[in-house]
Amino acid sequence: MSCSNQNMLQVSVYETSESGNKLTEIKSFAAPSRDSIANVTLNPNQTFQKITGFGGAFTESSAYLLNKLSKENRDEIIKAYFSREGANYSLTRTHMNSCDFSLSNYSYTPVADDVNLEHFTIEEDMPDLIPMIKGAMAASEDGFKLFASPWTAAPWMKDNNDWVGGKLLPKYYDTWALFFSKYTKAYEDLGIPIWGFTVENEPHGNGNNWESMHYSPEEMTEFVQHHLGPKLEADGYGDKVILGYDQNRAGIKEWVDVMYATEESAKYYDGTAIHWYESTYEVFPEDLQYAHNKAPNKYLIETEGCIDAEVPVWKDDAWYFKKEATDWGWDWAPEDQKYLHPKYSPFNRYARDIIGCLNNWVDGWVDWNMVLDKQGGPNWFKNWCIAPIIVDPDKDEVYYTPLYYVMVHFSKYIRPGAEVIGVNNQNENLQITAAKNPDGSIAVVVFNEGDEAQDFNLALGEKLQPITISARALQTIIIPTN
Repeated sequence: MSCSNQNMLQVSVYETSESGNKLTEIKSFAAPSRDSIANVTLNPNQTFQKITGFGGAFTESSAYLLNKLSKENRDEIIKAYFSREGANYSLTRTHMNSCDFSLSNYSYTPVADDVNLEHFTIEEDMPDLIPMIKGAMAASEDGFKLFASPWTAAPWMKDNNDWVGGKLLPKYYDTWALFFSKYTKAYEDLGIPIWGFTVENEPHGNGNNWESMHYSPEEMTEFVQHHLGPKLEADGYGDKVILGYDQNRAGIKEWVDVMYATEESAKYYDGTAIHWYESTYEVFPEDLQYAHNKAPNKYLIETEGCIDAEVPVWKDDAWYFKKEATDWGWDWAPEDQKYLHPKYSPFNRYARDIIGCLNNWVDGWVDWNMVLDKQGGPNWFKNWCIAPIIVDPDKDEVYYTPLYYVMVHFSKYIRPGAEVIGVNNQNENLQITAAKNPDGSIAVVVFNEGDEAQDFNLALGEKLQPITISARALQTIIIPTN
């Protein structure tokens, strides 16, 4: 393939690969191996959703570990996630009350029958969680959005009087709505703006293992429509985003049908939150398309995903590219759903899922814990998982897994307000998404899951650039502003 310099598309290319590239800038490409190679043609005039952001979650576990590291390593990790030189995270999550990635069970409302929440306190968050968030705010030049999710109300508000399972008693719906308002004020009084909330983490529950509180779609919509929405509005927090559902994609149709059934039911919902644990490889495009079409002007955000049910592999990049990981469904899924949970490559799972989401109307993608230890905790339930950055606090060591670099490929280069654009991809071996940033630059993310390098021509208008992507690699290609 040859073209004149006037017709050459100017690009910067960054690659992470099984062969060892880690956001490595690729400055030259070998001549294509054949005369006719597939074109990947960008169409900036065909636009889809506007990007809200990419990022991860502030958890007590992550924050506690940061505080056990040297100041040098703590600062380095915060910069790796939040500085412009690092991942430049733009959309983040945290938990209200405790979750499985807390050190213990706790609530901001420890006094039973305190219906006016006169004893509300966020003192549990002061040693670790709040300093981590504040550190991130200091490191972030561009700022980021923060939303909060409860796993459960205090047991005294629930029909089973337990941290796990059960439902919120209707007599406490107003108290629980007040909880969200009190939380907002407490955090904002400390200088931490709250962008919004998900109503409940995983309202179907989690197999009654750790903190949870169950809702049906009708119960959640009743709470949002008649309690949470009006209370936030009355207290001056009507601008806070409320995301419904917040569990796996395969259940989304039932939820959006109820959430957006009428103008009244939909009024306080700003969007839908989803997780990825239904399958290790299936993106569920039809379900995502359905959710978008039901509420095309509302958010559709992936609020949690991680390599679950695995103890992290320490300082062995190769493992993250191998199909050896198993998830909860490998052991526990019903027989008719086990096919959704094969052994898989963690690197592939992240890359494939984020691209698949962006190509099906999802506007934000939020990872789970930012930092975990070599065991995959701390976690009071021993629900071990992997984070993009693993630390050994006893030896003050830090390991950036390949998953960290996957996140950077998207979060650093596709900025809030970017619009996903059309791509005509003629190479069936590649998965591709592209977005036009507010500054006019275009970011193209290309994933080659295969065992052989792939050649393609990237085309924009009359201009072309031949590009080679390594085997088992992720590339971000930046076309600068004209």
